[in-house]
Amino acid sequence: MAEKERIRSDASSEEKKQIDEARKQARLAKELEKIDEEDTSMFWADQTAREIIERVENTPLLKKQVKQQGYIIYDEKTPSGKIHIGSGRGWVIHDAIAKALRDQGVKARFILSSDDIDPFDKMNSDLPPEFEKYLGAPFRDIPSPVKGYENFGQYYFLQCVEKFEEFGIQAEIESTGDAYDSGLFNDTIRTALNNIPKIKAIYEEINKKDYNKFPFNPICEKCGKIGTTKAYAWDAEKELVKYKCEPTYVDWATGCGHEGEISPFDGNGKFPWKVEWAAKWPTKKVIYEVAGKDHFTKGGSRDVAIRICDQVFNYPIPLPSKVSVVEEINVKSEKDKKITDNKSKIISDIITKIYEPGKAYEFFNIGGKKMSTSKGQGIAFSEVTDILPAYIVRYLLIRSRPHTVVDFDPFNRNDLILLFDRYDKTERIYFNADKEEENIDEKERKQQHRIYELSHVGKIPDKFPIQIPLTYASNVIQVGKDEEGAIALLKKSGHLPDDISGINRHYLMQRFTDAKNWLERFATDEYKFIVREEINDDVKKQLAEQLNDKQRKVLHLLAKDLHNTRWAELDLHNHFWKVCEQEQLDVKKFFAAAYSVLINKARGPKLANFVLTIGQEKVAELFKDA
Repeated sequence: MAEKERIRSDASSEEKKQIDEARKQARLAKELEKIDEEDTSMFWADQTAREIIERVENTPLLKKQVKQQGYIIYDEKTPSGKIHIGSGRGWVIHDAIAKALRDQGVKARFILSSDDIDPFDKMNSDLPPEFEKYLGAPFRDIPSPVKGYENFGQYYFLQCVEKFEEFGIQAEIESTGDAYDSGLFNDTIRTALNNIPKIKAIYEEINKKDYNKFPFNPICEKCGKIGTTKAYAWDAEKELVKYKCEPTYVDWATGCGHEGEISPFDGNGKFPWKVEWAAKWPTKKVIYEVAGKDHFTKGGSRDVAIRICDQVFNYPIPLPSKVSVVEEINVKSEKDKKITDNKSKIISDIITKIYEPGKAYEFFNIGGKKMSTSKGQGIAFSEVTDILPAYIVRYLLIRSRPHTVVDFDPFNRNDLILLFDRYDKTERIYFNADKEEENIDEKERKQQHRIYELSHVGKIPDKFPIQIPLTYASNVIQVGKDEEGAIALLKKSGHLPDDISGINRHYLMQRFTDAKNWLERFATDEYKFIVREEINDDVKKQLAEQLNDKQRKVLHLLAKDLHNTRWAELDLHNHFWKVCEQEQLDVKKFFAAAYSVLINKARGPKLANFVLTIGQEKVAELFKDA
């Protein structure tokens, strides 16, 4: 929702420059809206990339900036514990936009920063009690819970980064703490501290209540904590901040009571979050940064940050946020009114800036539950590949527009199967190999083509790779016992050529891995089975109680037919019905008998395909001995 900020007509020259820039952005916004209306078929990442390029081309500062360092797509995360897959959605979105920009011929970089200088404010369930003494300290100054990492922040952040290659995420990894240390934030720190009244006014305008906090948090020189320090004065001449490390400043950490003054520069402290977000954009030269829905609520982090960025740091706020200007007419006399009416001359003494935060990306839900690091719910990004392969997770997130909720439940038998089936269909469409191709319109074809390009991890194959549906792969792997046994069955049934190697073998082995994981973790009993090796005496006794004479006769007839004829799947399916009709046996009773003989169950996989997978000879023997 747009928010308004009024500015006097006698504004300073600096403010007037901002107003002129905002007017340009307003005109650009209207042009982009017109473009969007004209081309709704463009894929979301490409549409966003085009908006970004349009913004840059119409903003001299940004145009000069990208010539030096490219289009900066930015994101950050506090490494407070295991980072959940909901944050991973943002990383995939930013990566896809950077790729779309590069596809449109510009240099684009996705930078992801670890906010490792943030304070440790809550114990995680996987931490030992002795970590309580570090509450209030920056994450980078806390020991890693696991050996082999420099600090707490690095451990949790690298858990995710180490997975990026699997997800196809190309990101430059940075440390926010290092940026403070190197002096990158010095200019924005100085600007913010010299504009405390302006920042205070922004907070109060948005939140409608007094704001008495300082826009800087020093690190205590005595105890090293940052979460317990309260700054209360800024000496602009000496460039020193006065502060106290208060024992009761927060309820989750205890300050040491030290009081002193310190330079705010070169890593001696940090901004509070909302000011820091605004400061990062001019400091890192950010063109685009989106975030989750919780940051885009009315009066929330984004609303505050875009105003500070615009009004204090005088930097064009990154997309998807926008600022525009409305001039309100205030006619003072009949003479003025006549001029205004006749010549459309605007006489105004109030300028209204309209701030639009834009659309956030929605939550990534698992089974309807929002994943939250603080609540300790959901699946960690670093652990999601134990459930789903990274390429399928990326596909799921790319095919969904960022502002739509992704609600995925792997324990729902249909969700996971459908997701794999949709991925396979997208791949077939990309390679023009889909049997239903004539039913796909051009708009859908373009969408699926782009989804595959942006979701595929690694180099896209030159030719259509071998596909095995997830459920069929699960059947084959259970019948064949292992991957090599499954490949042998697929070759024997004609589903695979004799020579299977290279990319095709890689795809096949990946799908077998996916199938085994699904069977072990999520598949219901109806998808699991063990094929009988023989009909021994004990099994004969069991079947004698289960089968009637008609069922046994049909099975014996089919045993002969399977032994004497090589069948195609559809022909065999039709033959089952024909024999049942001939012997006046209800086909449902036949299927129940067949599954009982083969896998000791009342139901199972599609029978004709299943028989061919097991092998006609083996099934013939089992039916004959039943």
